[in-house]
Amino acid sequence: MLIAHGRLVTMGAPNQIIEDGALLVVGDTIAAVGPSAELLAAHPQESLLDARGQWVLPGNICAHTHFYGAFARGMALSGEPPASFSQVLERLWWRLDKALQPEDIRYSALVCLVDAIRHGTTTLLDHHASPHCVDGSLDIIAEAVQEAGLRACLCYEVSDRDGPEIARAGLAENARFIRKARRQRSGGLAASIGLHASFTLSEATLEQAAGLALSTGCAAHVHLAEDSVDVRRTVEAYGVRPPERLAAHGLLGPTTIAAHAVHVNEREIALLAERGVWVIHNPRSNMNNGVGAAPVEEMLSAGVRLGLGNDGFPNDMFSEAAAAYLTHKAATRSPRAMPADRVFALAVNGNRALAGALFGQPLGALAAGACADVILLDYDPPTPVTPDNWPWHAIFGLHGGLVTTTVVGGKVLMRDRVVLGLDAAAIHARARELAQRLWQRAEDSAS
Repeated sequence: MLIAHGRLVTMGAPNQIIEDGALLVVGDTIAAVGPSAELLAAHPQESLLDARGQWVLPGNICAHTHFYGAFARGMALSGEPPASFSQVLERLWWRLDKALQPEDIRYSALVCLVDAIRHGTTTLLDHHASPHCVDGSLDIIAEAVQEAGLRACLCYEVSDRDGPEIARAGLAENARFIRKARRQRSGGLAASIGLHASFTLSEATLEQAAGLALSTGCAAHVHLAEDSVDVRRTVEAYGVRPPERLAAHGLLGPTTIAAHAVHVNEREIALLAERGVWVIHNPRSNMNNGVGAAPVEEMLSAGVRLGLGNDGFPNDMFSEAAAAYLTHKAATRSPRAMPADRVFALAVNGNRALAGALFGQPLGALAAGACADVILLDYDPPTPVTPDNWPWHAIFGLHGGLVTTTVVGGKVLMRDRVVLGLDAAAIHARARELAQRLWQRAEDSAS
């Protein structure tokens, strides 16, 4: 098909804006990019998706999320509210994930996938945990992803917090799903090896995880120094800080996805850069949990590869980018901190490079040969737009509610704000029923 009469923002290097531009989509790939008049004349028989002057962008990418977190929204458990990050884990997340059952896993994923389609996020790196429902849990999520038509890299979060048997089951689930994803060779699915964090992982489990990473050549996806509790407990138990410990086990390398890295020092930043680790910034989550602001600019200056995730917040990555722009100004009391073009480097360039490596396909740009993951936005800018000032328009003018149409792999998943392949109302209705039961199970487990 042809997507024509749009204002194309290519997000390439360099970024270009094509007024009244068009994309030729052949199969799941962008075959050509150029002026609408030229492509319409060259391909008059192609079906037309008329952008009607809207902005046309590549789909957004989320480099770290938790689908199952959908059921935490509005969840209120008895007892004192958490006063620290460790209490947030113990009183909220580790009670919720223990209560998950197969249908909960499916519908929490579907809720997030609908949300992603509506907000123009077309590729997501998920990190799943359900300690009492480990075996086959990634298949449930994968089926939801394929039903939705999006792209997702999946993993199971291995941890010793529920005992060594469940840790071994988590490793086995990762290994099984890696093999399955590679056999299917689906462009919409990829796999990584999920690990919770250093302070909840034993030496034996880390050794097994390192062996799995080595044997499969697959990325480890781990929370790194999100809060000082990870640093403190790792030092108390093992005598080293989390980055050193993971590095000693061979789990810091050019395929490693390390979420957060809030509490890393100068020497550890240098280590992350030297090993080529992907660090994923999650500013809304960091602010919400009160864990601090990651030293993102220091990491960028040191050459660390960075991307942007949402850690389970809604899949509006425009809002996540705006949070990244603002939080560092507040933390440093400097209006010069984290300018929009630096946010752009994470949210667009970093995420594109990481996702392209995971899926083995070019993503995140409007260019010939790239995957046809495209979004249309109804944005009426009050000032001129240029390739140079686009990042500031994105920060101050864009949000997920402006997305009208979402296309993934050449398939239209939402047109004029109507989700086409999923019954969003039915999904939300069933999710509300399941959430109420899940909350009660979580409550009963604490009594």
